[in-house]
Order: sequence, then C-alpha cells, then structure tokens
Amino acid sequence: MHQKADIDVLLGDCLPILQGMQSDAVRMVYLDPPFFTNKVHRLSPRDRSREFSFEDLWSTAREYGKFLFERLLEMHRILCEDGSLFFHCDRNAVHLVRALLDDVFGSENFRSEIIWHYRRWSNSQRGLLPAHQTILYYTKTDAYTFNEEFTDYSPATNVDQILQRRSRDASNKSVYQRDEQGEVVLNGAKRGVPLSDVWDIPFLNPKAKERAGYPTQKPLLLLERILRLATNEGDRVLDPFCGSGTTLVAAQSLNRAAVGIDVSEDAVELSRKRLENATRSHSRLLEVGRDAYRNADDAALAMLQGLDFVPVQRNNGIDAILKEEFDGTAVTVRVQRNSETVLDAAQKLSAASSGKGAKLMIVVARSRSGGFNFAAELPPRVIAIESPALAIREHLSKLKASAGPAVGDTDLVVASNNKS
Repeated sequence: MHQKADIDVLLGDCLPILQGMQSDAVRMVYLDPPFFTNKVHRLSPRDRSREFSFEDLWSTAREYGKFLFERLLEMHRILCEDGSLFFHCDRNAVHLVRALLDDVFGSENFRSEIIWHYRRWSNSQRGLLPAHQTILYYTKTDAYTFNEEFTDYSPATNVDQILQRRSRDASNKSVYQRDEQGEVVLNGAKRGVPLSDVWDIPFLNPKAKERAGYPTQKPLLLLERILRLATNEGDRVLDPFCGSGTTLVAAQSLNRAAVGIDVSEDAVELSRKRLENATRSHSRLLEVGRDAYRNADDAALAMLQGLDFVPVQRNNGIDAILKEEFDGTAVTVRVQRNSETVLDAAQKLSAASSGKGAKLMIVVARSRSGGFNFAAELPPRVIAIESPALAIREHLSKLKASAGPAVGDTDLVVASNNKS
C-alpha cells in the first residue's frame, strides 16, 4: 500500500515562489499559462454561484516573452536531471514559446510537439475552426524519465503479418524468417502501436461532471496521460499556473506529489476544493471509439442518394437533415422501416423533430403496410413520399394487372412520388 503523496497549493506569483525552491526539486513541470490572447477570460460553474476570471492582457509580445523567460529559467533550475517540462499553449503563442524553450532548455532537448486534438462545433469567426492546442515537450538532459504507452493497431493493420519475424534474403529483400523445419518464426508478443504525438482526447463539454466552471480548464484524461509518460509513483510535479487544479487532481489520482501555484485566490480555493472531492468524467468516446456513435441506418440513407444531406447518428426518429432549408428551418427526414407503418414512421419523425422548429418533415415510404394511403392522418407539417422501390413495385403490379405494354414498346410510364 503506497503512502498518499503530498499535494500543496500556494497563493502568489510563481516567480518568487520558484526562486525560493531548491534546485533539482521536481521530476516534471506542466504549465498552462495565459496564452497571449489579450482577453479577459470569464466563466461560471453550472450553479452560477460565482464567476471565475483571469486576465491575459499584454502590451507587447516582448513583455509576454519576458514574463515567461524569467519563470522558465527557474523551472529549468528546479527540474531534476531526468526531469521533463510540458508547456501547454495555442496558436497565439506557440511560436514565441518554442523560441524561449529552445533558449532555456536547448533545442537538442526538444522531444515532441504534442497536438491535443478535439472536436468543437461552434465557430463565430471567419476561417477554419480551431480544433487543437499544442503541448511542447522538453527534457532537461538526455537521461530523462519516459514510460512507453501503446495504443491499438489500426483496423487496416494485418496483425497476423506483423507477428511474424522478418529478415533479409540474399538479394536484400525483406522476407518472413523461417526455422530449419520451414516454419515461420514469430516475432514475439506485440504490445500495440507506440503512442503518437497527436492525442484525440475529448474537450470538456459544458455538462461534464468534472467541469468546475473555470476558464481554460483541461480534462483529467489529458493530464493523467502526461503524468504517466514522464513520472513514476511518488515523484513530485509542479504546476506554476495551476488554475482549477487539474494537474493536482491528476497527481493525486496517480499517487504523485505535487505543488500548484496560482496568483488568483479564487483559483487556489477552487483547487483545494477539488482535491477534497475530486470528480472525474468518464469518456465513453475513448472507451468505445468514435465508430460506436455511428448508428445511422445505411440502408435508409441509401434511399436518399442524390440529395445533399447530413446523416443523423444519435436520434432514433430522424435519419437525415437536408442541407437545403425550407422557410428558414431545417428539413428532417425519416425512411420507413420494415417493422413499422408509414404512420408509425411519421409519428416518430414528428416527435423527434419537436423543438427543432421544423416546418417540413418528410417520410420516405417503403410500403403501404396497414393500408395507409398518405392522406390526412399524418401529423402536422409531415408529408410522405414513395420510395423508388415502392413506386416501381406498384406500377409493375398495375401494368401486369392490366396487361401493360409489351417489351419493346417505347411509351414511358411516369410515376408520381407524392400522393399526399
């Protein structure tokens, strides 16, 4: 049983506090300082009980660079010889920070530019949607702590082939190695694919259990991964701009000692409260993968080929939303299933579309089960149209019943696809 590691949260400017710390005192530094956005960041918790804010205002890039450089020098000093630093930034400052870190740590000690990729759907600005932040990974020396982490093989990987050892033949061609009996030689157990420098970790959504209402709060999953890579149990880590205390909570969960510093009294108070009652969000996305959320009915969507639409993945009543609007509102579509009547499908579509303001909903009928004739029984603003298969079947039946045109006749039979 490991003894619980110590966690300290200190109030104040990190520079004088760092200057008072001993050299070689921590194994890892993670810092997520202001990003040089020149904004005041504000956010409130779900209960609106208070507002957390901090200023990210600088008169010049030189002023911002000086602020960071003085503190990075101290962080380098207090790092152990086998220690690492992870600097979290975004596009506003990454070019400045990279130059500063090369100067303080040496470009030869740069290890990785980690891209934290996530998906967010709102973008009020004109341009590409920002969907990543950068974590610059440096070490103090070549002898640094690093714990390998592995991920699953790609579905396209022929795992059975990579289990076989390869060698070079007389022509220097790569071939499967075989033993004296001609049997393929195995290449040993495979642990998976080494972790890359692009991390797909979900952004904290507004309803996440661990969200504390602090601007720029990062997911525990992100910090725990960093801590596992560069530290071991009992090691001491530092976060000189600890904000809501995510680094400290991650350290606590992984049995690392930690020191957090922040100039904001609100941030220090929030960090201490989170340490007393840590809450985490479990990411189903990471547990089951993005493909698990793709539950659109491919057979139903095939009925809509030729239309410009967006498949709806997580709604049992709607199959697609047309990109073309009707009267300023979205047009929702559902394809009738074999197990339901047209009226069933229409009612499901109407219920699923409630609250979306849709003025037009379309059901694609695949059969006339229940004798439904596309009449006035439909819910308001719902219309039903025949699928091509239904239209073809019905017209073939009519032609056969009336001894229709012989093969070779050039007359065309035109079918109406809407009898509503």
